Amino acid sequence: MSFFDLRGTLKPLTSLKQFGKNPHTIRYPEVPVEASDRYRGFHFNEIEECIGCGNCATICMNESIDMIPIEGVEGDKGDSGLRPRIDYGRCCYCGLCVDVCPTGSLSLTKDFIHVSEDPDTFLFLPGVENPDAKDRKTYVSNKETSLNDWARIPMPELEGKERVKSFAEVVLGYNEEQARQEAERCISCGICTEVCPDHMHIPEYINAIATGNDEDAVRIIYDNNPLPELCGKVCTRRCEDVCAIATRGEPVAIRWLKRYATETADASDVIKDIVNPEIREPNGKKVGIIGAGPSGLTAAYYLALRGFDVTIYEANEKAGGMTMYGIPKYRLPLDSIQKQVDYIMSIGVKIHFNTKVGKDISFKEIYENNDAVFMGVGFPKAWTLGIEGEDANGSMQAVNFLHMINSGEDVEIGNKVVVVGGGNVAIDAARVSRRLGADVTILYRRRIQDMPADWEEIEGAEDEGVHMEPQAIPIKIHKDDKGNVKAIEYLKAEMVQSEDGGRPRPVAIEGSNTIMEVTAVMAAIGQQGDYDFIDKEYADQIKIERGRFVVDKDQQTTLPKLFAGGDAANRTADVISAIADGFRACKAIDKMLIG
Repeated sequence: MSFFDLRGTLKPLTSLKQFGKNPHTIRYPEVPVEASDRYRGFHFNEIEECIGCGNCATICMNESIDMIPIEGVEGDKGDSGLRPRIDYGRCCYCGLCVDVCPTGSLSLTKDFIHVSEDPDTFLFLPGVENPDAKDRKTYVSNKETSLNDWARIPMPELEGKERVKSFAEVVLGYNEEQARQEAERCISCGICTEVCPDHMHIPEYINAIATGNDEDAVRIIYDNNPLPELCGKVCTRRCEDVCAIATRGEPVAIRWLKRYATETADASDVIKDIVNPEIREPNGKKVGIIGAGPSGLTAAYYLALRGFDVTIYEANEKAGGMTMYGIPKYRLPLDSIQKQVDYIMSIGVKIHFNTKVGKDISFKEIYENNDAVFMGVGFPKAWTLGIEGEDANGSMQAVNFLHMINSGEDVEIGNKVVVVGGGNVAIDAARVSRRLGADVTILYRRRIQDMPADWEEIEGAEDEGVHMEPQAIPIKIHKDDKGNVKAIEYLKAEMVQSEDGGRPRPVAIEGSNTIMEVTAVMAAIGQQGDYDFIDKEYADQIKIERGRFVVDKDQQTTLPKLFAGGDAANRTADVISAIADGFRACKAIDKMLIG
């Protein structure tokens, strides 16, 4: 026997030296296993905190995360309704999904042992399969450790005391570097798109800006919005309210990025060159549109692209509706609106200005001479306060005041103005009055936090020296011996919780009468429609509820061939909703007439 054969025979005997020693392995589960701190085991997801943005799935290099619907979770505004499912046959436990979770709902736990004969159990729903793991989280993220950028790039603005000296645009806009940095904050979850009334392609155009493709951004934006620069300046930006980044930081400046991209196309011919719209051959169908506001312009633009012969009838000298005559030029300059209107007209839309339907042309003529009619007539008539002395000289409606100012008329308001109301019209009237040199007070019947106006506009008014007097209910306008406004009398109010659990309501405090000397009073408590232009034979066939046209999902009224949109058909009362109405109506008219 050789030496090597002998060593092989004796080798097993050497294991006897391990006899009596403690084993290196343990018996599980009899002997518990305790993982170290920050161990990256199985995932856990706080189902209620998760918004289903899918950022975890996007960053996963192993494609081990799918977003799926689960029982008991319904999507709503700001929540896709989906939740992450992990494929542990692919997961490498790197933790990047946790690092980029904007809500912080996703984490890793100490759990790392799972035994099953069913291979499908490797597909794991965190938070559903292991609800008891909530207290065993070891790897979590916070604002400091997260890979997301929570801070918004500040928007440059004119200083408050400086801007009241003129009607120069307050917001100065992002430069290229600022826009790129802000766009890079977007995680492209798409939740914003779902809540946008017009379902704009928000992640797509923001990504184009982030990568330096501004012209691509413009083309993407104009796909379903022909007035994007307008929206980039005055949109109510509900998309930002549901931004995933806003769960722990400041939302991506979606509105300002749209503004940046559209302003890079600085003239109507530049827009046309960039967008290069495909205009179909004429199809022989005619559409009449009443009102050149956002909804009417939108319907006209997309109908013209589809080959329709489109004519708009506009009562005013310029197009734009309330955006032209109701929004002050420090927010929305005239040339900004006109540039977009010129582009819409350049693709074949005809607009008859200074043409009031019901006076210069009848509704009947428009209805009978067109294959379809769209109405975007807005809410032009303002509600009055309904108090004694409202007929005094110097007592006016804020919306009429703004219309006159934007039309270039001189309006005498004196040096001390009161605006009654808490919406954007009230704020606009107050800030315009400051630019005309008046001291301004806003009387609002509820608290400042209850004001329906955009919070940025409220802050802007305060920066410009507008005084807010909340919980104030006007009861009388006092006149001098010439019938001019002399003072306004109001009662202070206390907020009383509603019995039905709704928001508190203001109740006047008896004996709290306060008289304030003023030179003008402007009412801004709401507006209503004016449909006297519709001939009675047609008006009787059009259903109206609570002052608005009743329309179906396609914006079609109860009168055949007639569609309606904007403030006269929906209660949202903002530009982007009006644009969405016009786009929906266009598609419905196309389907009805062409098929």
